[in-house]
Parts: sequence; structure tokens; C-alpha cells
Amino acid sequence: MALLVSLPEQNLAMAQLLLLLLSAACLHTGNSAGYPKKNVFSVDQPAVLSGVQGGSIEISFSFYFPWELAKVPQMSIAWRWKNYHGEYIYNSTQPFIHEHFKGRLIVNWSQGQTSGVLRILNLKENDKATYFSRVFLPTTEGMKSWQSVAGTQLIIIHAPSTTVVSPSIIPSVVPIAGLEDTRGKRTPSLLNLGAMVRMVVSKVVVIIALYGWVIFLWWKQRSAWSLLSFLTTWKSEEQMQMNTAPAPKEFK
Repeated sequence: MALLVSLPEQNLAMAQLLLLLLSAACLHTGNSAGYPKKNVFSVDQPAVLSGVQGGSIEISFSFYFPWELAKVPQMSIAWRWKNYHGEYIYNSTQPFIHEHFKGRLIVNWSQGQTSGVLRILNLKENDKATYFSRVFLPTTEGMKSWQSVAGTQLIIIHAPSTTVVSPSIIPSVVPIAGLEDTRGKRTPSLLNLGAMVRMVVSKVVVIIALYGWVIFLWWKQRSAWSLLSFLTTWKSEEQMQMNTAPAPKEFK
């Protein structure tokens, strides 16, 4: 306090604030070291998951707790379904698997771990439910047990149906019936294809005729020019011959 009084008035408020922060830090350290919080325990699971019928699904879980474990801790994991107080479908202690999930349920979890995975194989439509994981934990304060409150809601999606017909069971009447049905009919695709072919052929014929007409006109014009050039040249040569020819002699 003497130190605080000797400080200037401008720094007094800051010094008091620093002391308050230091006291709070000391209290927090003491609480976390020697006085752990009570009732801090939970089980975490995903809220909603969806799986395809006939496939598989994995529901992850993890848990935490504040108690000190017993000298020989034998944790146990159990699973319920449908509601918070529903039937058990799995128990790692007995061990036990519900008749509905025989051969389809696997729990990947080892003793001492605080997380794991529930895996359901070959999903069925009536697997649609809510699943809750429960933890049994021996501690120095006795046996403790708690479970997920909300659980994980599992939604089953129907797989797309694919019907495959074996060729050996196809009746021989089918091809004949198909021929009879299509004998007097044409499918729209064939009609469209025929129309397209006719249109293309007609265009090709028009283009060929047009090109032939253009070539004919060009050849005709070229022939006319050649004839005119020949006549002009021939006339010029004849004129030159006439001009250069010697004049006829006069007989006395």
C-alpha cells in the first residue's frame, strides 16, 4: 500500500488494475491445480447421420470426466437405441449384442481410451432410430455412469433399385412381339434420322447444281471471250496483210 500511495495519481488506477488482474490469475491457477471443477463430464456424439440402406455407418463418440480413476479401472461402454431409456444393443462388459444387430454391429474401442466408433453394417430400414452411448467408470469416489443426452439420430436413405434381367429367362415371344409392334410403325428417332438424311441430300443436290451452273456460265463466258479474241486477232492480221501487200502494176 505504501508503494501505491507513493505512485503518482495518474499511475495509481493502472497499478490497482494490475493488482486485480494478478489476483484473478492466482485464483484461477489455484483452482485449476488444487480444486478441480465438479460435475464436468459429458459424452459427445454427432447430432445427425445418414446412411444408405445396405451400406454401413460409423457413429463416433468421446467422453470426458473430472474424477480420479480407481487403481484398477475397468471402463465399460454400452449403447442404447430409440430413446434415452431404450433397450441396450451393446455392452462391452458382458459382452452383449442385441438380436436385431447380430453380425452387423462392431464397436472400435479399447480399454483406457476416451473415444471410439460404433459401426453398423448392412443397414436396414428399421435401423432408423436415435443411438445413445453410455459410459461406466470406476473411480476413487465409486462407480460413475453417464451417457449422451441427445444421442445421434440415424436416417436411412433408400438405395436406388437396379433390376437386372437374366438373358436365360427372357421369353422367346418378346422379339416376335417387338417385331409385330414395330412392323407398321417407325420410332421417332428413325423418322428424325430419315428427315435429316433427306434434308442433307437435298442440300447437296442444290449445291452441286448451283456449282454446275456457275461453272457452265464461266465456261460459256470464257468461250465467248476466246472467240472474240480470235476474231479480233484474225481481223487485225488480215488488215496488216492488206496494208503490206504490194500495189498491182499497171500494164501499158
